[in-house]
Amino acid sequence: MPQNVSTIIMIVAMVAIFYFFMIRPEGKKKKKLAEMRSSLSVGDTVTTIGGIYGKVVSVSDEKLVFETGDDRVRVEVAKWAISTTGKATTENPK
Repeated sequence: MPQNVSTIIMIVAMVAIFYFFMIRPEGKKKKKLAEMRSSLSVGDTVTTIGGIYGKVVSVSDEKLVFETGDDRVRVEVAKWAISTTGKATTENPK
């Protein structure tokens, strides 16, 4: 009987460790990313998951339009395609 109890305790401990180190952080990351995408506004600098930098021109519920530099090319993408916001740099780090 004590061997069965220790086996059950080990399994529960492994499930708890797996939850706290794998599942929970991923959920927090997804929530933070969804929050960032919902708070996008005109004038924000964004980077897409494909690596395209630009400045937001218009925002709707599912899509946004941004300009890519001085040539003023406008690109329309889905909000889920936005990876990061903030200052875009095109310099190579040394």
